[in-house]
Amino acid sequence: MKAIRRFTVRSVLPESLGALGELAANLRWAWHEPTRQIFAHISPDDWKATLGDPVALLGAVRPERLEQLAADPGFVAWANSLRDDLNAYLTEPRWYQGLEGPRPGSIGYFSPEFGIAAALPQYSGGLGILAGDHLKAASDLGVPIIGVGLFYRSGYFSQAISRDGWQEESYPVLDPDGLPLSVLRQADGTAAQIVLALPGGRALYARIWQAQVGRVRLLMLDTDIPDNDDDLRSVTDRLYGGGGEHRLLQELLLGIGGVRALEVLAELTDSPMPEVYHTNEGHAGFQGLERISNLIGGGLSFDEALQVVRAGTVFTTHTPVPAGIDRFERSLVERYFSTDMLPGLEVESVLALGAEDYEGGSPEVFNMAVMGLRLGQRANGVSKLHGEVSRGMFAGLWPGFDKADVPITSVTNGVHAPTWTDPLLQELARTKLGTGDTTTADWASDAVTDAELWAVRGDMRRQLVHDARRRVTEAWREQNPDSIPPAWYQGLLDPQVLTIGFARRVPTYKRLTLMLHDPVRLKSILLNPERPVQFVVAGKSHPADEEGKRLIQKFVQFASDPEVRQRIVFLPNYDIGMAQLLYPGTDVWLNNPLRPLEACGTSGMKAALNGGLNLSILDGWWAEYYDGEDGWAIPTADSAGDGEERDALEAEALYDLLENQVAPRFYDRDADGIPEHWMQSIRHTLAALSPELSAERMVREYVERLYVPAAEAERAMTADDHEAARELSLWKERVRAAWSGVSVNHVESGGLDDTPQVGDVLHVRAHVGLDGLTPHDVAVEVVYGHAVHGDDISDAATVELTTSSTPSSSAEAGGEYVYSGTVELSRAGSFGYTVRVVPKHANLASPAELGLIAVAR
Repeated sequence: MKAIRRFTVRSVLPESLGALGELAANLRWAWHEPTRQIFAHISPDDWKATLGDPVALLGAVRPERLEQLAADPGFVAWANSLRDDLNAYLTEPRWYQGLEGPRPGSIGYFSPEFGIAAALPQYSGGLGILAGDHLKAASDLGVPIIGVGLFYRSGYFSQAISRDGWQEESYPVLDPDGLPLSVLRQADGTAAQIVLALPGGRALYARIWQAQVGRVRLLMLDTDIPDNDDDLRSVTDRLYGGGGEHRLLQELLLGIGGVRALEVLAELTDSPMPEVYHTNEGHAGFQGLERISNLIGGGLSFDEALQVVRAGTVFTTHTPVPAGIDRFERSLVERYFSTDMLPGLEVESVLALGAEDYEGGSPEVFNMAVMGLRLGQRANGVSKLHGEVSRGMFAGLWPGFDKADVPITSVTNGVHAPTWTDPLLQELARTKLGTGDTTTADWASDAVTDAELWAVRGDMRRQLVHDARRRVTEAWREQNPDSIPPAWYQGLLDPQVLTIGFARRVPTYKRLTLMLHDPVRLKSILLNPERPVQFVVAGKSHPADEEGKRLIQKFVQFASDPEVRQRIVFLPNYDIGMAQLLYPGTDVWLNNPLRPLEACGTSGMKAALNGGLNLSILDGWWAEYYDGEDGWAIPTADSAGDGEERDALEAEALYDLLENQVAPRFYDRDADGIPEHWMQSIRHTLAALSPELSAERMVREYVERLYVPAAEAERAMTADDHEAARELSLWKERVRAAWSGVSVNHVESGGLDDTPQVGDVLHVRAHVGLDGLTPHDVAVEVVYGHAVHGDDISDAATVELTTSSTPSSSAEAGGEYVYSGTVELSRAGSFGYTVRVVPKHANLASPAELGLIAVAR
């Protein structure tokens, strides 16, 4: 018999164990090892069975055991001390509270997915894990972020692998009552809700779940409630599921509904609305439209409201390819905004924000990333290389500007060290180096011997081997309930063998099967009698990605070969729980995407935090942090004739590195069995990379470079009944109307001898027509640098020229002004310069912001 309905009944704790309920209710336990230890102590078997979920544990443990613990004064004191520690963590000043000067009182962080803990499966991959780490680091730093997302009843999906190696998806329904969540409630106890008006007079309702992530509150909207029609109850059924209209509904709910949920929270808790809104990828971009609608309701015009919203919005793009961007049919978006969803907004104004009205764009689509960039005055990619790629990919929005001037910066991602660093390494740092914070520990100190560090690395590898054996055995039993698992599973992998990890989503550009390019050579590497190698691989392909599934199948079929099956394994259902043993347990982390298609690639960061070395294409974060001692760079074959040739060349380079550098360094041991050079690389990785790769470094950068400036700009726009927003809107309108008449009419230079030398000074005079604009409206600049191919200027710098602020007597009627200035020749080599005119205003974040430029011809 199968139940027609299922729900979770939460246990009632004895009064003396009330502290356990408080500890379980706050997701800080996901990264706070002392809290995890007390729950594991309650019932080690139940702790393992519930996969380390305190809420599930307290529902599974026998009441007699709870009564026994309630009568144990030592245990009660232990629980109370941890509860007191949590309360201190939640209330004491932290890094953010010590910052000088004005700073945002609240920051809204919108993301379609959040990876906080395995117990809350609301993520699919790197974007969600990054969002979860962002919230955790913000909590540790005291940054007042509020997360906003959706609650998916079936999460992403659970993965199984069929006998022929094909990925099979299932969608187990989650019961939120059994998760570390609570419903946001009105004063009368009823569930708080938000509502969106839809076409055809329909409405979409959502209740608001909340999770406490340390000091950070996470709001999650859920449409599976009786108030909705049956089809609308499924809007939040699955992460990245359904077709275009289903996805659009999810993103309308996330953006517009998310702002409304924040308003409900502010009203119920008397807390401030965010000053800064951070949009994690374009999925949540509609939040800006809701804010514009609210401002229009307060008396502003659309364009005035746009200035306010732009000032307080930060947009982060995570994709390096146009295909990774959500694009909806223009007609579909038009239909949804031809409703009462957003009062005061004209449909054409909405459509213009997402229009691909640039060379190469499509007039039939609405582009969410384009809208994100138009609604956000500050934008960033997620690594230095990705920032450069993004500036090229979106350059059409700023025509006439060089790629380097496109206003997209970068903040390289980081990972949350307490979450991803193995407790064994944390304990080593605590006992030997005086701190449990592995990112600040002195790993060069001889207080930790090579033997001690090598032993911990061996223990972490052993944990992974045992976990891999358990997982393949359980996967067999699920698919073959009446069969005995093969005996060779108990010999799968070897805890003494060099272990290489590879785990991520499985789109084609990440090249899961590059290592299989030459199966014979790979077998020789795996089975080398002196220097064997083993691979542990995991990853999910999107359910609609048939090619990705074929890559998994190809890999699984190779790994099932009896000759190599104990040296290479694919672990099904990659998730946080698996990852927390996989990253520490691997000696080397492999990443071989097609450069430059990896925006950041944080999996290798997590391995590095545990002393793992990286073996990677110079893409994403590795392109800026590889230094020759922290791992190996796989050479790229960018100039190869086609993709097949490129794969062949890069696979050969991978094999060469494994055979001639990686394996020899690992197996080159001293008399005590310690690989000295390998240990140098481990120490260097822990010392040099740990601070740089931490999510705390990342969040500090966001605060200092983006959040604080955005809050200052937002305050300037809203002061004195939005006077600055009104003025900026009028100014932009005036500048745009006149810009076609702005020109650099003539440029003169002098001051140099026939043979210029370093230290000489170039004098520049430019005659500029402003066609009714004033010198206060523009900046006239000399752009100079190294002149290369076709007279292109590289490594450009600028010097602003000055004017007397009165039109020259010879062209007063035409509004021509004479600007002058000097440029010092500071380096030898080919030199080139030009003169440009760009808009200038105190409330612009970039001279390229309006996409207007006039250049000398």
